[in-house]
Amino acid sequence: MGSWRKSRFQGVSKVYVILPIHIWVWVTGHTGCVHFDVLSKSESQQSSADFRIYIENHTRNPDDLSRKQIRIYQLYSHTTGKHVQILGKKVNANGDDGGKYALLVVETETFGSHIRIKGKESEYYICMNKNGKIVGKLNGRNQECVFVEEFLENNYTALVSAKYKGWYLGFNRKGRPKKGSRTTQTQQEVHFMKRHPKGKVDPLEEFRFTTVTKRTRRARRLKQNPETN
Repeated sequence: MGSWRKSRFQGVSKVYVILPIHIWVWVTGHTGCVHFDVLSKSESQQSSADFRIYIENHTRNPDDLSRKQIRIYQLYSHTTGKHVQILGKKVNANGDDGGKYALLVVETETFGSHIRIKGKESEYYICMNKNGKIVGKLNGRNQECVFVEEFLENNYTALVSAKYKGWYLGFNRKGRPKKGSRTTQTQQEVHFMKRHPKGKVDPLEEFRFTTVTKRTRRARRLKQNPETN
């Protein structure tokens, strides 16, 4: 590369190259000199820093209209055989299928699987405080009210606190909340299954699978071989 420059730009007195970006090239025809005018190193670093701050701000505070998804479902507890319900400040896993307090509004942000869970009836959010206690709060913007979905091999879902790493949402056999510090991903107490309310089915779910019976298989064979009749 150095030899090419020497043969290509013979007679060039000065060539300024500081960075390979933001290069402004201008040529003076009467002298045959080529000058490379670039931004200074400090200006380039400032530009990169500004761009990084712009990205962080937009990912930290996503646009509610374009990036937040809202779903409504129930959380079936593997331990109690019932559903998580938010009564207000109190949260338990003793809700009946279709019960009004067991209907949950789940707010999901586009980036990752970070969710906020709110009771549709009570309008309280499930949160975990610094002591690992599960409580209901009206304001769910705090990081303590954010959980991360973990999809398990047994087709269940675990919800780990986004603020307190390794602390999971869990309930004992009586449906009472467990302290986050006493939970692990392998415990059945932290395993949940998403379910639609009793008698309600997501319209998209109805067309996800097509049932194949002996009659439909026979009809397909007759259609492929019309000469057999």
